[in-house]
Formats: sequence, structure tokens, C-alpha cells
Amino acid sequence: MIRAGNKNEIHCQSGKWVIIDIGFANNASSCGLLIDDQAPVEVKFYDATSMICKYISKQSQPINLIIEAPLSVAFDKDGNPKGRSIEKHNGKIRYWYLCPGCTTMVAALYLIRFIVQSKPESEVRLFEGFVSFKDSTKKSNHSKDVIMLREVVENPLMFSDSIISPAGLKMDESDILQSAFLVAGIDAGVPPVIMIYA
Repeated sequence: MIRAGNKNEIHCQSGKWVIIDIGFANNASSCGLLIDDQAPVEVKFYDATSMICKYISKQSQPINLIIEAPLSVAFDKDGNPKGRSIEKHNGKIRYWYLCPGCTTMVAALYLIRFIVQSKPESEVRLFEGFVSFKDSTKKSNHSKDVIMLREVVENPLMFSDSIISPAGLKMDESDILQSAFLVAGIDAGVPPVIMIYA
């Protein structure tokens, strides 16, 4: 079963942890992957999905999966796409329906499909990572991003301001939030977001 995790499950003892800064590229190692206490690795998309599915298949404990990609979407009351509260910062926007958001959301959708098809016996809990509004002059560091996300899991009290509940994602009360995977018939719910402005 795949479902949205909840804020109370964001701590090291709640199960096994898999963190991916997901990317979608043909020839580049576009994904940063961190599994439990291992060192992060940077790998291609298919290698990352294969490693995750293989790891999940060997576990009996719940798997907490952080994907650095939009895992929920928002629409206004008229059904038009709308940004979420975390996607606007200091006059800059990173809405889920714009180019980088769409790309990583599609990559996440394929990862979730691979996990569903592998029929895991363990429960898989989803958490969204949001490491954004980076210095555009610096090259993205996938390993650093997953390490920063793991630091929140290791010390959720210290980083409590970085953990956003689903209710906190709405810009307006009338906004409609739903799983990003509902479009593929997978309703995993709306997970909390671990937000880091890098």
C-alpha cells in the first residue's frame, strides 16, 4: 500500500528511509539517492528506480519515501491550476505546473508506478521534499539536497518550521488539493512537505 505519510511519522524510528532528489534525463546522473544511513549516490533515473524497488522488496518495516518533486497539486475553485503556498518566496515562484515542477512530477509518477507494479509487501509512506529557490549561479548538488532532507528526519524538532502539513499548502481556503498521482488513478493522498530554501 502506498499512502501519504503524516507529520508524526517524520523521525528516524518510524521505519526505513529512502530519499530521492529525482531527475529525468537520458544520459545524466540526474538523481541523488540516499537509503537509510548509507552515503548518497548520484545515478540515472532508471538505476534509481531499480535500486528503490529492490530495497523496498527486501523490507518488512514501513518505508518512508521522500521524493523531491511535487507530490500534490492545487486547483482553484474553478478547476484551474494554482500554486501552493510553499511555491512562492521573496517574489519568486516555483509552481508545480511550470516546467521544472512538471518534469520532476512526471518522473515521480513513473517512480510510483514502478513501485506499485513491484507489489511491495511493506507499507510505503510518501513525503514531499521541496529544496528550492537556490542560487541560480550554482550548479545543483543532488547529494547535498538529500542530505539536507535527511537532517530534518534526524531532528524534526529542530527543523519543525521546515515541515508543512497538507492544510498549510493552500493559498486560499477554497483551493482544492489532491494527490499528483490521481491523474494516473493512484490516490496516495496529500503528504506533508519537508521544505528547505537552499
